[in-house]
Amino acid sequence: MRITEIRETTASIASPIANAYIDFSKMTCSVVAVVTDVVRDGKPVIGYGFNSNGRYGQGALMRDRFIARVMEADPATFVDEEHDNLDPFAIWTALMTNEKPGGHGERSVAVGTIDMAVWDAVAKIEGKPLYRVLADRYRNGVADEKVWVYAAGGYYYPGKDHSKLQAEMRGYLDRGYKVVKMKIGGASLAEDLARIEAVIEVVGDGKYLAVDANGRFDTETAIAYAKALKPYGLFWYEEAGDPLDFALQAELAEHYDGPMATGENLFSHQDARNLLRYSGMRSDRDFLQFDCALSYGLVEYLRTLEVMKDMGWSSRRVVPHGGHQMSLNIAAGLQLGGNESYPDVFQPFGGFADAIRVEDGYVSLPQVPGVGFEAKSKLYEVMKALA
Repeated sequence: MRITEIRETTASIASPIANAYIDFSKMTCSVVAVVTDVVRDGKPVIGYGFNSNGRYGQGALMRDRFIARVMEADPATFVDEEHDNLDPFAIWTALMTNEKPGGHGERSVAVGTIDMAVWDAVAKIEGKPLYRVLADRYRNGVADEKVWVYAAGGYYYPGKDHSKLQAEMRGYLDRGYKVVKMKIGGASLAEDLARIEAVIEVVGDGKYLAVDANGRFDTETAIAYAKALKPYGLFWYEEAGDPLDFALQAELAEHYDGPMATGENLFSHQDARNLLRYSGMRSDRDFLQFDCALSYGLVEYLRTLEVMKDMGWSSRRVVPHGGHQMSLNIAAGLQLGGNESYPDVFQPFGGFADAIRVEDGYVSLPQVPGVGFEAKSKLYEVMKALA
């Protein structure tokens, strides 16, 4: 049992949309295939992965360092004898050989993308959906058969007035979502408040709307927005300031008693621990948005969940960023609080399996081995080209 090849291609997910910090006019992502010599249904098992939006493709890093480390290692060290399968933890250790501690930047995306493909292969070798593999190994066989999801959108876009923003949000409700999210911080406070009120007209109540500043604000601006947002009773106020400015987040908690969310731009269990130690995040109401594809993959994600548990946080407070099927499997198999969804943007990577429909804010998972990429036809067309 061995990995015979790791392949990468860089795909464009460019779009004229923008949040408060970046535009996506040149955005890319890496797509990875981990080819094995294990045969199922007459074909070699191939695991696939890709990185979430907001971080660019990492092909150069993979080719310069990470792929070679796996291919040069002794294949016998990658065999999980207990499960008669590949060992994602041993492969992860090989990927991170000769990497210094700290510096959790772009390399976490390169490793996380390969790790996703490894876990896809592991579940295919076992002949089960990944969420079921995770439940069997880490939750005594108990999984969530459906997962709460919200629709992320509301980006700034040339010519996008309030009526177009409302039409977008109405479309999400029509497809079964109950909670939607929009961007703030890319316009004046007054304009953002007008946009928020336009969306609330559609969703019916502030409790069905989350807002996301993408780390744009300094402390003064974050607090000004907090005071203005408070009367709306929003679902959450997300990433007001820089993701590593824990003092800003702690100060903000003194001015905003509604739910807040952050964590999508923290890429290690050490950073997660510091967030919970120093940021004033509240385990009874706030949400954590760590994204496995950006943060060294599922192997590291399991460490992050252990840190949370040790610090008194429930896994139900985690709603991962990324809107992809890997996080959906983790949410179901490890019993997280839900998952982000991108119904319209970052296609074909956003969204879930073709036959799966959102019902009253929840989705189920396809009963196919692996992450389920094969059940999303347009995405699988991109992936199978690597095979």
